[in-house]
Amino acid sequence: MTTRNHPPRDGAGDGPTAQRMLRGLGVSAGIAIGPAHVMEAGALQVPEYCLAADGVAEEVARFHEAVDKARRQIGKLKSKAGSLPADAASDIAILLDAHQAMLSGSRLIRGVERRIREERQNAELAVQQEITVLAQSFAAMDDAYLAARVADVREVGRRLIRNLMETPYQAFSRLPDGAIILAEELSPSDTALLDPRRIGGFATVLGGAEGHTAIMARSLGLPAVLGAAGLLQGVQTGDLVVIDGRAGRVLINPPADVLADYRQRRSLWRAEREQLKAMAGLASVTRDGAAITLHANLELPRELDGARDGGAGGIGLLRTEFLYMNRDDLPGEEEQYEVLRDLVIAMEGRPVTARTLDVGGEKLAGALADRFATPANPALGLRAIRLGLKEPKLLEAQLAAMLRASAHGPLRILVPMISQPSEMRRVRELLRAVARRLVRRGHAIADPLPPLGAMIEIPGAALAADSLASVSDFFAIGTNDLIQYTLAIDRGDEQVAYLYDPLHPAVLRLVQFAVDAARRAKIPVSVCGEMAGDARYAALLLGLGVRELSMAPAHLPLVKRRVRGLDLGEATRRADMIMGQTDGDRIAALLDDFNEALG
Repeated sequence: MTTRNHPPRDGAGDGPTAQRMLRGLGVSAGIAIGPAHVMEAGALQVPEYCLAADGVAEEVARFHEAVDKARRQIGKLKSKAGSLPADAASDIAILLDAHQAMLSGSRLIRGVERRIREERQNAELAVQQEITVLAQSFAAMDDAYLAARVADVREVGRRLIRNLMETPYQAFSRLPDGAIILAEELSPSDTALLDPRRIGGFATVLGGAEGHTAIMARSLGLPAVLGAAGLLQGVQTGDLVVIDGRAGRVLINPPADVLADYRQRRSLWRAEREQLKAMAGLASVTRDGAAITLHANLELPRELDGARDGGAGGIGLLRTEFLYMNRDDLPGEEEQYEVLRDLVIAMEGRPVTARTLDVGGEKLAGALADRFATPANPALGLRAIRLGLKEPKLLEAQLAAMLRASAHGPLRILVPMISQPSEMRRVRELLRAVARRLVRRGHAIADPLPPLGAMIEIPGAALAADSLASVSDFFAIGTNDLIQYTLAIDRGDEQVAYLYDPLHPAVLRLVQFAVDAARRAKIPVSVCGEMAGDARYAALLLGLGVRELSMAPAHLPLVKRRVRGLDLGEATRRADMIMGQTDGDRIAALLDDFNEALG
């Protein structure tokens, strides 16, 4: 990236740049006001040539030098990240560990070596082409979290190409305090270089809410807006910029009255942030005394500290996919057991809900991917529990690891993409068979066996919730997929993402069906999708009868504050009123009016 250098301006609107307001995705809440630092994307022109036969070995060696340099660079970034706030340091370390894994005996490294040796491509071209293939396979995944890892793949590729071409990275050490970074795109590694004590916030033309850049912006507490089209047109370094990370707005050289308003909002936001820190130690209970369980969702084990610091009562959703990523083999029972055991012990008696593998054959390591035809529609194909039952040894290894971990503390097993009771029966039969085998081998497991729950994320499962409840020990409603399957939209597709509506009457009725079925069967029910982590929906979900919400650790304080501020009886009456409506706009108005009255 290169920087456009212009004389800095201290005030609003006193330079040649016009006043403008742009909209994007607000991915990290907060208000930042400061001078712009404009960065232009400088695309590297990768050379392309065919190697002579006697030059292949030297080119492979040159590639490995670039790999070794990349490892050293990432090691320095990890050291630098150690001085950041604990949550941010943990998130950045997770990212950088993933990058290190891609540089150590991975499919990427082997693929580049093959292209150099067999196709005699120069290293830069080999990296670029291998990264393109990997990124396309990630992007095709019907899973928002995994598909968002495309940014990680591309970032590792860019680092290798820069090292091969000896092109330096942009540094942020000389920026004025409070500077606002404006760029076409910020990679996660770029973000790792941002010191929240000096940088006010950032905005980019590209990027989405599911990527590591957005995740780390939240961890760093930096207000951020991504996906702001036209951001770099006409703006200059030194222009005064306001970032509203909650509303998704970027203001360039705002007028004096607007600037004064945002300065007041910034003061209120800073005060609110200090108040939220105290929420971790408070009970999650409504004004009328109803106890509400707030759990954390975990993508990776290293997020555990953030969950505990945020006051999580347990882990409501542990996504086990991380055990299968960035590798060409499959994790065995022992490896999975050791990871799960450590998590259960670290929670010190608080429950852990571990979900079995929720990916498809096309997303797994080559050890499995080659066994199945590429699905025409991955969202509707062989994935999640369908894959586990098709490949029982894969599922049995996970179940064995979970059963053994259950001997160290309370653990529940959650089964994704359930569509009919027969699937739950088959999983339970496998669980019992694995348990008998473990006992014969002398392994300790929980007695009775851990609860086995169904994830309600398919409309058919919600409509048939009564029959599923008869074969399940608990429900977990995954609203992300439930909304997408119900409304037939992909929220990752910007052309239809506006149709993603958690308050659509059909979605709410499916949630209600599942909750009511769980209540009739007297089994627990939780919500673990993004609705659970948005304070806007807390009153509605509790009013519908949900008593357990599971969310990203960063959302725990906001949701807890909302829970402590509402009366459950009033929330139930408002939910009844909402469920009598058929118009989505009317539903939104009734809910927002209720939330505004809470303050």
